[in-house]
Parts: sequence; structure tokens; C-alpha cells
Amino acid sequence: MELNHESISISRQCELLGLNRSMLYYQPTGFNSYTLQLMRRLDEVYTEHPYYGVRRMTACLQREGHLVNEKRIRRLLRFLCLEAIYAKPNLSKPNRDHKIYPYLLRDLEIVRSNQVFSADITYIRLAHGFVYLMGIIDWFSRYVLDWQLSVSLEDDFCVETLLRVLSKKKPDIFNVDQGVTSHIIGDTFEGVNPR
Repeated sequence: MELNHESISISRQCELLGLNRSMLYYQPTGFNSYTLQLMRRLDEVYTEHPYYGVRRMTACLQREGHLVNEKRIRRLLRFLCLEAIYAKPNLSKPNRDHKIYPYLLRDLEIVRSNQVFSADITYIRLAHGFVYLMGIIDWFSRYVLDWQLSVSLEDDFCVETLLRVLSKKKPDIFNVDQGVTSHIIGDTFEGVNPR
């Protein structure tokens, strides 16, 4: 967008780009300090009592003097990706329509460096918010090959970290915790097994 364009108005530029004009002026706002305090407290209570659902979490915070309702607590818990741990029905019954992939590392003996790399993502609570940490390790040496922090869960920081590692070393197998295992052949991934 060129706000001071000589011949094309802002409205016409938005029309050409397929953007709503109000999006041009929108400035995203972050969380206020009280909401960050609530999110920190929710994480602390969840760490102590991971089986608390929305109702118990709301009651706990209300006992501490916070003026919150279930709707707000549910929204914040979803934002933090926190869910009560409890027995859910039919967890052990597989869906017959889903293809079952073998776990490629089950009987594999890992005997050298650069044989299997693994990646994972977690979040870290800070005084004024959260950051996300992505790390890649070598399974044999348990050496952290690379890591990166991000303030959002966009995929760009994960891809950057992966490309940095693969530019230096290429493992035979790359594994992540959601059941995706790949054999790396040349510069491509083959045998990707999403589960």
C-alpha cells in the first residue's frame, strides 16, 4: 500500500488488493497487565491441579478475589492451550478409517551421531507473557543442535531452525513427537509418516 500515491486512491488500492479498508487502520492490541496476570495465575493453578476444568478454575480464581466468569476463563485456557486432564471416552478405540503407520524408530538401535534428529516445541512463561521454544537434538549424543525462541506460534521460526540445522548436518532420520518420522535422502524428505 502506498498511502500518498499520486493517482490511485487508498480505496482503490484496497479494492485492487481485495482488502477491507478498515484493516488498513487496524492496530492490534496486546493483553493488558491484568489479563497477563490472570494467564500467569491460570498456568500456575493448572501446574498444581491439571485436572481442574473451566468451572473449578473459575471458582478457584473467584475465591482469590478475581472478578472472572467461565466465559473469560475458557477463552484464556484455550489461548494457553491448556485442557483439563481427565479420562475421556473411547480413547483406546482407533478410528477404522485412519491408516496406521508403523513407528519407524521402535526397534532401531541408535549407535552414532547424525543418525536420528528430533524436534519439539514448548512454551515458557515469562513475567509479561509467553514465548515459544523450538529445539532440535541429536538422539545419540543428546546434544542440542539448534534452538530458537518466538513470541508467536507462526511456523516461520520452526522452519528457520530446521533449515539452519539441515544446512550443517543431515541425519538419516528426522523425528518429531506427533508421529512424523522422515528418512532424509539428499535434500528431500521421503517416507513422511503423519499419524
